[in-house]
Amino acid sequence: MRPPARPLLLLVAALLMTVALGACGNKVDETTEGETEGVYLDLGDLKYQVQISRQLNPADPEDQGYLVGVPPEERELAADETWYAIFIRVQNVGDDPRQAAEDFEIRDTQENVFRPIDLGRDNVFAYRPERVGAKGVVPELDSPAAENTIQGSLLLFKIPYKNLQNRPLEFEVVSPQDPETTAAVALDV
Repeated sequence: MRPPARPLLLLVAALLMTVALGACGNKVDETTEGETEGVYLDLGDLKYQVQISRQLNPADPEDQGYLVGVPPEERELAADETWYAIFIRVQNVGDDPRQAAEDFEIRDTQENVFRPIDLGRDNVFAYRPERVGAKGVVPELDSPAAENTIQGSLLLFKIPYKNLQNRPLEFEVVSPQDPETTAAVALDV
């Protein structure tokens, strides 16, 4: 007696449908929004990644190094403020040099906007908006920012403590080629 062919045909049909649906995929060609840090955000041929974000403690020896080069008029924190650091990595995936972004902001759910403080040249961890070479990376390999455990360049903000509660905080990168084009990621506060 012959085994019934119907169960075998159903199994084969199910496998073929699984393969066909898997081949369709839902790959996103470009990512401009991330729900958490670590996501690569695409702006042209550059990819921006928040390595980590966190509050800094000026009394901590490691964090003191990140606060080098703060302009004199910015050095004092108000009683209700904290230093907030974002360490980013920028990768050029193209074959030509590209200008990295120079316009960043943190926005809370109440639409308060915070911009990074310009750090002096003596801060070896500071992010600098420079041209990124073909297939290049910021921070540059073998630099202090690339060699520390975070492996990202520093953007430093002053933020009132109360605004840290207006979550999610969103970090936005503005394209240097087109100010209307942005990418954003929610910060892990």
